[in-house]
Amino acid sequence: MKLSTDQLFIFFGIIALVTLLTRLLPFLLFPEKKEIPKYIKYLADVLPYTIIGMLVVYCLKNISFTGSTHAIPEIISISVIVVLHLWKKNTLLSIGVGSLLYMFFVQYIFV
Repeated sequence: MKLSTDQLFIFFGIIALVTLLTRLLPFLLFPEKKEIPKYIKYLADVLPYTIIGMLVVYCLKNISFTGSTHAIPEIISISVIVVLHLWKKNTLLSIGVGSLLYMFFVQYIFV
């Protein structure tokens, strides 16, 4: 689909406005002097763990233990992530190293 210049300006203008609105809305709904409702605090405490859990399930849903690699790259990478996180307590480090290790396995070792 080819868009004209005017259509592109409108398209990116709408995207910019929606992005600005989503960034600005929390500050408008919950100003600094106003107390944050309990359910919002609850969601702020619970949602990060829920989202990580959903991502783990999504990433591991298609693993086949009967396939050619028998899920060995996934098992090793997950083990490294868990051990590294328990040891260093650094989420970015553990996820980054685990992801790089997994990509190395599937690209070079378990081809």
